[in-house]
Amino acid sequence: MKTILTVIMLGMAGLCQAQFLEKLGERATNAVERTVERRVEKETTKSTDRVLDTIVDAPKKSKKEQKKNRKKDKNDNGFIIGGSENTETANPGTNSQNTPSVYSNFDFEPGNVAIFEDNFSRDNDGDFPAKWDTNGSGEIVTVNGEKWFRLANNSMFIPITAHNLPENYTIEFDLLTTGIDNKTSSQAMVTLFLSDNNKYEKGRNWSMVELTPCQFIGNIGALEKVVDGKREFRNQIGKDYRNTINGKSRVSIAINKTRMRVWLNDNKIVDVPRLVPEGITSFKIGTRGLRDDRALDEIHISNFRMAKSSQDNRSKLVTEGKLSTNAILFNTGSATIKSGSEAILKEVGEAMQSVPDMRIMIIGHTDAEGSADSNQKLSQERAKSVRAALVNQYGIDMGRIQTDGKGEANPVADNNSTSGKEQNRRVEFIKL
Repeated sequence: MKTILTVIMLGMAGLCQAQFLEKLGERATNAVERTVERRVEKETTKSTDRVLDTIVDAPKKSKKEQKKNRKKDKNDNGFIIGGSENTETANPGTNSQNTPSVYSNFDFEPGNVAIFEDNFSRDNDGDFPAKWDTNGSGEIVTVNGEKWFRLANNSMFIPITAHNLPENYTIEFDLLTTGIDNKTSSQAMVTLFLSDNNKYEKGRNWSMVELTPCQFIGNIGALEKVVDGKREFRNQIGKDYRNTINGKSRVSIAINKTRMRVWLNDNKIVDVPRLVPEGITSFKIGTRGLRDDRALDEIHISNFRMAKSSQDNRSKLVTEGKLSTNAILFNTGSATIKSGSEAILKEVGEAMQSVPDMRIMIIGHTDAEGSADSNQKLSQERAKSVRAALVNQYGIDMGRIQTDGKGEANPVADNNSTSGKEQNRRVEFIKL
């Protein structure tokens, strides 16, 4: 009996022990799981904190690193936008073919009635261009397949125009500098003159904007106004445009009575409300301070254009019913519209948008170069190209626009002169 009781008691003890061990195992397992969960949560929190720290409280860069980044930004864009830092000791990298960047201050609109144009396509290499005058020297050269007018040092260059400059006009040209480096003088200048005469001297009433290709110091270049032989003011431009002027760039100038604005590529570097004195009749380009060794400090210009700015062509078309312009530019012998025609196309497009029921006739005209048949066909194709631009860019219904071409049949000037041919190459818009 005692043996049986002993066996039973041992069995019950074993059963209790097994249950105890099972519960102990479950608790251990749960404890392990909770420990793992807490560790995962802890590590996740650490990772999240590190990310937030990076975003909210990023470590500050040293002044050396900040200066390095500012220099990089300036070199990439050509300007430090919104700043006035003078980085005189910076050494900008070579930028032989600058790509213009679009900025909000580029509000230049080219004039719509051409006064003078020259891309030097009819001049031979080595010759001085036929439509210019100078007291020094210069020659036509070909660079990468393009014709350029190389300007000699210490000289004045004057485009030969038939008329004096109007009150409102624009000037545009491509500028190419080659052979400039850290030894280019801070006195090296390309000067944009507005003068009361068409001679080589400045005159008694004049203003100017000096641009320098100097690379070892920034924020130089000047603007000056002289009235009746007396200087009214002379100030620095105050913009660091070294990278932009190094290589190929576009100079755009807008004159509105006394106000003068100058852009280098798409960056406005001058805007002075009373820089231009009264009695201005001509525009000139001057050079000085360049090294005379060939292949060093060379200045070239191309695709030069001066044009009168109309006050309001949109109102003129709506109220007077007719608008004639030679500001719509085409490739030679082609109906392809060139860059620089946007302003007048915008005015016509906006005029048609403002008067939804207005219908117009577009008439193309050419000069007398080539055969009459080819000119007739070319004028018709150009009128159609203008219509396509208005339809595609401004959403004008094609049914509102008729086209025609008169070729060389209706000249408004002498086809035997260059200026007369320029006037005859025109597009008319007639309200129907």
